[in-house]
Amino acid sequence: MSSSSSSAIAERGSISVPAPFETRNPFLFCVYHKDNYPAGNGKMEAPKRGNGSDFNPNAPYRMYHGDKIPGFPQHPHRGFETFTCTMDGTIDHTDSLGCAGRYGKGDAQWMTAGSGIVHGENFPLINDSGPNTLRLFQIWVNLPRKAKMVDPGQVMHWAEEIPKFRSKDGKVEITVWAGEVEGLKALAPNPNSWAADPANDVHVLRMVLQPGGSYTLPPPAPGSNRSLYVVEGPRDPSKVVIGGEPIGAMKYVHAKQGVEISVAHKGVETDPDIELLVLQGKPIDEPVEQYGPFVMNTRAEIQQAFIDYRRTQFGGWPWDEDAVVFPKDKPRFLTVKGTTTYPPSVKA
Repeated sequence: MSSSSSSAIAERGSISVPAPFETRNPFLFCVYHKDNYPAGNGKMEAPKRGNGSDFNPNAPYRMYHGDKIPGFPQHPHRGFETFTCTMDGTIDHTDSLGCAGRYGKGDAQWMTAGSGIVHGENFPLINDSGPNTLRLFQIWVNLPRKAKMVDPGQVMHWAEEIPKFRSKDGKVEITVWAGEVEGLKALAPNPNSWAADPANDVHVLRMVLQPGGSYTLPPPAPGSNRSLYVVEGPRDPSKVVIGGEPIGAMKYVHAKQGVEISVAHKGVETDPDIELLVLQGKPIDEPVEQYGPFVMNTRAEIQQAFIDYRRTQFGGWPWDEDAVVFPKDKPRFLTVKGTTTYPPSVKA
């Protein structure tokens, strides 16, 4: 991490996969999953078994906490939200509320852990005749004290319905997962989310710039933090320019507050597109006490979270397996409180 003399950039540094990013309040955590999974077998399994904690950055893909199917079997959360924004691949979700879903390929899931939830996120290798590439961002957004113990819940944003801005020259596309761009407003998050109040200025944007493309993000609201993470594109710094400074791919910048910031692809036509994530929002001006999957305001509240989890299991796990996956031919869906919905492209 280093400071910058730019009028727009406060700090800059490097990122790597699958290591967590350097994030700023109200964002607690962010990671870019990019796994080049091979063809699965008939059971949607990988050709290797996991070791219980496979985060090898030098491997073409990782099993994470999965055994034969990669992913994250059941685990608890309390006191914040997960926001999972996908580009490629498939995620099967189950939780202690009995909710279930299959999503990916551009879908995004807001899940409010609130007072406590246990969920699993597993990555079935559905394609048994070719690659099963997985790309997604998982973002943890803090909750204010008043919302930390609300009832857990989730909402799914299907790819077909998520707003996208495209520049007139066709060289810039911005997916609006949260916030607003050029009058395009994101779909609503959970009602208790920090992002639910427009005054909190929460933006989660995916920007894709072709060679020759450029875009200037207007100033955020006063007091908001803004960070940009370049996860794809040319490594040559001269070809990825942010705030007038050469940056390059696999880098991040924390922008100065209250200023606009430009992004430009200075490469040639044969260069890969630039892809970056923008996280922006007003900080939650409260103490943060975090231990593993629990995020509260005090150490005593963290201790109580462990006590409550041991006592109640946050409702228990109603599924037969710790790592649940659905049949290979099952389409994208979401089941909440016994009601199942599907994206517009899927006929029930």
